[in-house]
Amino acid sequence: MTTKSRAACVIGWPVEHSRSPLIHNYWLKTYGIAGEYRRELVPPEEFAGFIGSLAARGYVGANVTVPHKEAALALSQPDERARAVGAANTLWFDDGVLRSTNTDVEGFLHNLDACAPRWDRDLSKAVVIGAGGAARAVIDGLLGRGVERIILVNRTLARAETLHQAFGVRVRVKRWDELAEALAEAALLVNTTTLGMSGQPGLTVDVARLPARAVVADLIYVPAVTPLIAAARARGLRTADGLGMLLQQAVRGFTLWFGIKPEVTAELRRLAEADLGTDKNRR
Repeated sequence: MTTKSRAACVIGWPVEHSRSPLIHNYWLKTYGIAGEYRRELVPPEEFAGFIGSLAARGYVGANVTVPHKEAALALSQPDERARAVGAANTLWFDDGVLRSTNTDVEGFLHNLDACAPRWDRDLSKAVVIGAGGAARAVIDGLLGRGVERIILVNRTLARAETLHQAFGVRVRVKRWDELAEALAEAALLVNTTTLGMSGQPGLTVDVARLPARAVVADLIYVPAVTPLIAAARARGLRTADGLGMLLQQAVRGFTLWFGIKPEVTAELRRLAEADLGTDKNRR
């Protein structure tokens, strides 16, 4: 690495599944930037030490994936969004201070904006399936866009109640067996779980219960077209898939590290789709 070169990485345990190197190295080449984006396999017990030596290792910042997102929040200066979500996935240095944010929120919103323009116009009710970290990011984004009521449905009711306590009265909890009933009059349905992912149990949702103007989003990107997305498209509903979110959430990190806001192009999406097709089990 030359003195003018800049490096970033994704830190995880495991990390070989990450598509972030493909995305960021594509942009580095496209914009003619001297730099490199790498994978760093770091076990939980070594994460704090690795973060403490991030600058010494030549990194201007990093992405963080499972299981390190909560630890990254504690080891950095998080912005308001990262604190609201309770996890950080992007780190960068600002005058020597390690700061953090969560770009899953903007990735989710920007993907919806691109796939279903004006999706949030007069949106009074949304249904979110799942109550993990991804659900937190989605709920934070929807509340920020002014969604009046979010119905949260999760297999474990207690986890959903935790999010209700965290985000307030606009988030309401329903039992798993109340999902079908909850879909009535919902203008947006979002799956944040792993149900429907390659190698995981399926997700059965009767999309016929959704109104004709509804938008369906699935955060899963393996497969690129999940059964939920396929069912929604078959009914003529607008959709937003997980691959689009994956690409959109990478934009801010690249901007912070390398000084250029990159574009999510059709060429990049085709490249990512081709890479996903080479190994259906990676995600």
